[in-house]
Parts: sequence; C-alpha cells; structure tokens
Amino acid sequence: MVPADVYAAPGQGGRGGWTWYTGSAGWMQRAGVESILGLRIEGGALCLEPCIPRSWPRFEIMLRHGASRYEIVVENPQGVQRGVAAAELNGATITVRPLSVPLKDDGAVHRLQVRLG
Repeated sequence: MVPADVYAAPGQGGRGGWTWYTGSAGWMQRAGVESILGLRIEGGALCLEPCIPRSWPRFEIMLRHGASRYEIVVENPQGVQRGVAAAELNGATITVRPLSVPLKDDGAVHRLQVRLG
C-alpha cells in the first residue's frame, strides 16, 4: 500500500494514512518504471532513458508485447546516473539516440543489452 499522506503531528510522526486510494499504487509503479528505469512505450516503440542512482551497478526488466518477450539488461559500469553509451538488440548494435526500439509481436524472445556511460 502507498499512503496518500504521512503525518508529522506529535505522537503521529511517520504514520501514513488514506492507504485505500485506488490509484496511488499504480501511480507509484508508473513513476518508478517511467521516471527511474526510464522505460516508456511510444508509438509502437520501446524507449529507454534511465535516470538511476549512481550506486546501481545494473538492473533488469522483462516486458511482454503481445506474444513476444523483451529481456532488458542495463549495465552501469561507470556508476553514472544517466546516458546510454551503447546498446544492442539481439546482438546487433543500435545507434539511435535517444534509445528507441520498434516492438514486434512475433512470439520471439528479444534481448536488449544497454550500457550507461
């Protein structure tokens, strides 16, 4: 649950309330996926522009698109917060920046490797 407000009144500090709001968890998930991990779907393309803490060495995402699966691995060897230095889809280099990959519903597993830097 995600509280809508966190109290600061004496004796109530840190307690959360209004956890029954139906949209709060959905908005929190969307904020994490779109704003931190940087994953968006725009016009039939997977767009990826992460903005992560420097301390994250990597993260992984699995995305289903119809019958297809996209396995995304983002490496952060230089400890940066943002900036795609290199990307490959199924072993082929992607030079498009910002990173945009047309989505296919072909039933295959597609592997997207991204290196920040």
